[in-house]
Amino acid sequence: NIQNTITSSGFPVTARSPERKLLLITGHRRENFGEGFKNICEAIREIASMYTNLDLVYPVHMNPNVTGPVKKILTGIDNVYLINPLPYEAFIYLMRLSDIILTDSGGIQEEAPSLSVPTVVMRETTERREAVDAGTVALVGTDREKIIDTVSRLMDNSEIYRKMANSVNPYGDGKAAGRIVDFLKKELT
Repeated sequence: NIQNTITSSGFPVTARSPERKLLLITGHRRENFGEGFKNICEAIREIASMYTNLDLVYPVHMNPNVTGPVKKILTGIDNVYLINPLPYEAFIYLMRLSDIILTDSGGIQEEAPSLSVPTVVMRETTERREAVDAGTVALVGTDREKIIDTVSRLMDNSEIYRKMANSVNPYGDGKAAGRIVDFLKKELT
């Protein structure tokens, strides 16, 4: 069961209150090691204190350059859940439950628009410019204030949130497989 997998990793997904919002975090990129990760963690700590109705769930990458600052800065905060890495299916399930995603992952920049989840990208540059141009992600780097400001705007302004959540996915509508099957059926008959 996916929910049990997530709960056993450290976030009680089965006991979640519907009034609470969910911010999913991933961070692991080498270029963010050091000062960048410190800034990211300080921003997460500040967001957690600003929004006590928000659960911040961070499946923490095992690299010591990540676990060191994450555990030092974020351990012991009531609404921050530092959990074990998850299997793909469980992670996608958490993405789908999320209100906002905070990440430095390239793949998540491509997946989150299919789920209509606004995504804040903690990188200075991205190879996925089409997502930025389409408005499905916001590129903020590792600047503490930019991270806090962007998440706050999404939390506090329903119009900004709705616009980002409803932006057209630059990676397609998720129906390519069905179209391919239909095409092949026509061609092979």
